[in-house]
Amino acid sequence: MHCVRLSNDGLVYVCDRANNRVQVFKRDGTFVKQFVFEEKSLGSGSSFDLVFSNDAQQKYFYLADGTNDQVLTVERESGRVLSSFGRPGRYAGQFLVLHNIGIDSKGNLYTSEVGSGKRAQKFRPAN
Repeated sequence: MHCVRLSNDGLVYVCDRANNRVQVFKRDGTFVKQFVFEEKSLGSGSSFDLVFSNDAQQKYFYLADGTNDQVLTVERESGRVLSSFGRPGRYAGQFLVLHNIGIDSKGNLYTSEVGSGKRAQKFRPAN
């Protein structure tokens, strides 16, 4: 387990990094569903951290995939990946060991990297 996040509708989202999945539970611990991402990821797995979109329904979540160095935009209800950005590298928009993700009230995403990356980046939403 690598992250635990509570959604506005009372569900608990758990990042199971080593098994490349996000599991969803009710607050009493009852299993609801799971989403598997990048099944063939080796090493540290793909589900490092997640953050919900800042709309009231939290229709999406953004998943930090630290092994494949990308951010996935995921439809929260279905688990369908809608888009992604990033790739391994040291330049702007690239990642080296993407580790955490956050969001502010304007929808800006913030990422942080560990290991040889050692930086934070800010991404503005497309208009």
